[in-house]
Amino acid sequence: MANAVPMVELWRGELLESTHQGHAVICNGQGEITAAWGDPGRVIFPRSSCKMLQALPLVESGAADAVGLTPAQLALSCASHQGAALHVGAVRDWLTGLGLAESDLRCGSHEPYDRAERDRLIRAEEGPCQYHNNCSGKHAGFLTYSRHIKAGPEYVDPDHPLQRAIRAAFEEVTGETSPGFGIDGCSAPNFATTVAGLARAMGWFAAARETGDARARAAHRLTRAMAQFPDFVAGEGRACTELMRAMEGRVALKTGAEAVFVAILPEQDLGIALKIEDGSTRASEAAIVGLLVHLGVLDPDHPAARKRLNAVQRNWRGMETGIVKLAPGFL
Repeated sequence: MANAVPMVELWRGELLESTHQGHAVICNGQGEITAAWGDPGRVIFPRSSCKMLQALPLVESGAADAVGLTPAQLALSCASHQGAALHVGAVRDWLTGLGLAESDLRCGSHEPYDRAERDRLIRAEEGPCQYHNNCSGKHAGFLTYSRHIKAGPEYVDPDHPLQRAIRAAFEEVTGETSPGFGIDGCSAPNFATTVAGLARAMGWFAAARETGDARARAAHRLTRAMAQFPDFVAGEGRACTELMRAMEGRVALKTGAEAVFVAILPEQDLGIALKIEDGSTRASEAAIVGLLVHLGVLDPDHPAARKRLNAVQRNWRGMETGIVKLAPGFL
């Protein structure tokens, strides 16, 4: 078993202040590892980075087409959104169209990350609801599938037919039997896999075409929807949205809590998965930018890239204090 390797550093003046270590794997569409750093066998919870895997039953089963879901809604089914008015309205309209309500969700509520919507709630003396949950789009997809197969309302139960379908798809696409699951922040099971397994799944998504079998066609549609509608996947100021915009729809990206990040590169038939050991989002964003630049799909001078890698740190007076960059030897 290999150890984590240094990937990202923070320098303050002439002193190395912090080092973030992690693991990363690149796989091709045939499931072969083409490059790896750290331990490809490191078992992780992919957290929200695997939402496109969790959405496979929604599309593959025909549930999405049965209710006429749009590409924007498919992107929302893979989202960790900001809870902005755009996202809240889209989820509300989706469920209303199904004859369902906010109370049918099982994700719980939290304050929206979007400042404008948060301030609107404060001014209106309203509390957040489940539509504001960053996973409410995924849960709308869960409800759509559950309604399609006429399953019970407790769709986050690990033994629910939906979760069994997700686990089966997850294990087939990662090429691994999951060693278990944890309960995610939105109450849904999150199945564990290795970094290599997650990269293998992303490589499979990259190679999926609309001429393939039902599962491959579902993967192709989800990937294209994410790349076409990056605003629905995350939101303003977020890495997933800004970096997908920068690459003009050629790559689909998804982050997850505790510094997991994945990328799907259809033009290269490559998938990337990475995990930063200390859970630092700063480091996972810098590392994914470095890998995308390394593979030639992201301009290192694009503002979305420079915001996260080789990013000058400034204090509240605007003084330059440090820089975030890749560790020597990584890439």
